Formats: sequence, C-alpha cells, structure tokens
Amino acid sequence: MSAPFGERLADAVAARGPLCVGIDPHVPLLERWGLPDGPDGLARFTDAVVDALAGTVAVLKPQLAFYERHGSRGLAVLEDAVARARAAGALVLLDAKRGDIGSTMDAYADYLRPDHPLAVDAMTVSPFLGPGSLQPAVDTARQSGGGLFVLARTSNPDAGALQHALVGERTVAQVVVDTVRGWNTPGWVLGDPLPDLGAVQDLASRWGPTTGSFGVVVGATLAELDVDLSGLGGPVLAPGLGAQGGSPADLRRLFGAGAAVVPTVSRDVLAAGPDAAALRAAADRWATELAG
Repeated sequence: MSAPFGERLADAVAARGPLCVGIDPHVPLLERWGLPDGPDGLARFTDAVVDALAGTVAVLKPQLAFYERHGSRGLAVLEDAVARARAAGALVLLDAKRGDIGSTMDAYADYLRPDHPLAVDAMTVSPFLGPGSLQPAVDTARQSGGGLFVLARTSNPDAGALQHALVGERTVAQVVVDTVRGWNTPGWVLGDPLPDLGAVQDLASRWGPTTGSFGVVVGATLAELDVDLSGLGGPVLAPGLGAQGGSPADLRRLFGAGAAVVPTVSRDVLAAGPDAAALRAAADRWATELAG
C-alpha cells in the first residue's frame, strides 16, 4: 500500500504547485494538431502531452471517454501513458465520473488498485445513486492509498436543477460535501451522524501531510460558492479555468487564498501543442498566475 493519496497530493503540490492539466484528445483538438482521429493520432497526442508535462505539473487528468471511443487500442494508449506519467512524478487523476452500486462500483474502483493494468492515483466519481453506492470505491481507495473526487457543485448551466434540490434542509450538493467530509474523518462510517463541524479541523484551508484523500468537484466558474466546505478535510478539484471562463481571481473569490484547491486547465494548455516547449510554456504561465 502506498502513502495515502491526500498525502502524496500535498507533497506534489509543495514540489510542483497545484496545477492540474486535463488530457482531452477530442476530435477538433486532434485536427488542430494535424493528427488523424484514430489510435495513432491519439497516441501521438497523448505521448506529446505526457512527455512535455509529466515531469513538471502536479496532476495530469486524462478523460477516459476520449480513449474508450477508440476501443482496446485507445485504452492501450492510455495504459501506457498513465504508467509513464506516474514514473515521471505526476499524479494521475482518471476523469471517469463512474457511479453505480455493489459489485459494479467495486469493479470501477479497481482502477485504484496498484496491480491494475491501468492503475491511477485517483478518479472522479458520481454520487447520483446515493452516498452508499460509492462505498466500494471508498473502501478500495483506503486499501490502496488512492483518492476520489466526487461531483458536488458543478458549473454547467443546468447543474442546479438537481444539485440545488433539497434533502430535508440541505441541498443535494451539500449532502455530497458533508458525506465526503465524513469520509475524511477518522472512525466515521456511513450511517453514523455527520461529524460536528466544530470538532473537525478545517484541513480544506491548507495543504499538509494530513490532507484527506477524498475531495469534491466544485466548478471554478460559479457565480458564488453555495456549498459550505468547512472542515472538508480534503482537496477541491476546480475545473473551468481558461476556455470555460474561470480565472485565478475566481478561485480566490470562491475558495479563499491558500485553500487546498486543485485548479484544472485543459484547452488553454493543450491548444499550445503539439510543440513540447509551447505546451510547457502554457502550463508554466498558468502555474505563475496561480501562484500570484
């Protein structure tokens, strides 16, 4: 078992900064790079991104769908890329957004096992079937030292139709956040009362060796932060920077300075390719802005 994901993430952020770069080889981007929409083009794109960035950024976030659409050859490209990225020191967050129940969720969670052919450091998951549906993934993450980022308050335009729905006096988004807070609280198990916020150290306000391995996804383009992240105990994955309109100022406005936030940029970095130096320069520009 490796060190817990939260601890490894805090170390990576301390050494490299918090930037996460998505690897999203969709058709228009492949065309922009002059690459064919097939396994060979996919491999050339992915290899270029990994070679350029895996040695410097904290987290790489490949989107599984863009590899699955090419079948077994696409997954083989991703399998090779994940291994090389991790060997170069980057953490790999698989953007899979999986969510199911029982043995099916258990199988999805196998991506976190170190003996899996496509072993990753963490993955995104969907809680739509209820907090208990994710328990197999939580168990696997704890056993393997992996991490989870749970969709909580996304910033796509109609997200509020479900995420603002009420469960008692709390929104669905807040229930998700509170559940993840429980996972980061030692000794808490599903079904127990939620931990008292006053008794929980607010680790979400800083990085450190006790950063939890379970985080939430909260969009960086929200008009306001309408969930309470107090005492979350783990990191916040904040997509939406760059092409989607989010900025470092939005991160500070929503989460405050020094929060344990993993800001995600995809198109604004990937559009600089295929030149490796240009990719690195684009990532460096974002890293500098985030450190400002």
